[in-house]
Amino acid sequence: MLKMRIAEKIDIPLIAAHNCAMAMETENKMLDPKVATLGVQGLFTRPHFGFYLVADVDQMSAATLMVTYEWSDWRNGLFWWIQSVYVKEEFRRQGLYSAMYEQLKVMAAESETPVCGFRLYAENENIAAQATYKKCGMHACDYVMFEQSTA
Repeated sequence: MLKMRIAEKIDIPLIAAHNCAMAMETENKMLDPKVATLGVQGLFTRPHFGFYLVADVDQMSAATLMVTYEWSDWRNGLFWWIQSVYVKEEFRRQGLYSAMYEQLKVMAAESETPVCGFRLYAENENIAAQATYKKCGMHACDYVMFEQSTA
């Protein structure tokens, strides 16, 4: 049985472990588990930045994702950025991300602050993830992402 829920502080170790696994799988990057844990804790201490969603299958945590907020003055609403998506290997290709995305759409419709859309980014080489996002109704944007790290 599939159950969606907003993550709680007890989920911090799970989410940090998922983030470490995702970084290794998608970018071959080894994250410092202590820093990853502090990063997850940081969102719990700053809920105005976003939240985590957990998908449990038969009472076992199978997938997690993070939503952060971006205000759009053009649309007078929030974009919900979907980040840190991770589905445990044994639960992949079973529709968990699609179910989580549908849950986010329900939550957005019920939100007090208007939600004008959803955004995410995917690694260029992660064709499987891109296919999943397209299947959910998302499309590639006309934007190129730029970054400058300060840390």
